[in-house]
Amino acid sequence: MSSELSAHEISLALNDLPDWTHTDDALIKTYVFKTFREAMGFLVRVGFEAEEMNHHPELFNVYNKVRITLRTHDAGDVVTEKDIKLAAKIEQFLAP
Repeated sequence: MSSELSAHEISLALNDLPDWTHTDDALIKTYVFKTFREAMGFLVRVGFEAEEMNHHPELFNVYNKVRITLRTHDAGDVVTEKDIKLAAKIEQFLAP
């Protein structure tokens, strides 16, 4: 099982995760795409990566917007290193 990260550890990690926020024991970010198709393609990539990591985010989609909420359920719904790693992987999908 993963251990909860301290607020300081989360704050440090967020320095490398642009536009992610730490709110209500979760990491949250909203992505905006040009089209619904782009948003859905992104969601599929996130889903496959999450499954590979056995770490399943909360995903919310409306048209071209995707909101991702990361928290580790088996650690008591808190932020752990698993969340930081998945957020970093997600960021890599959109890197130039």
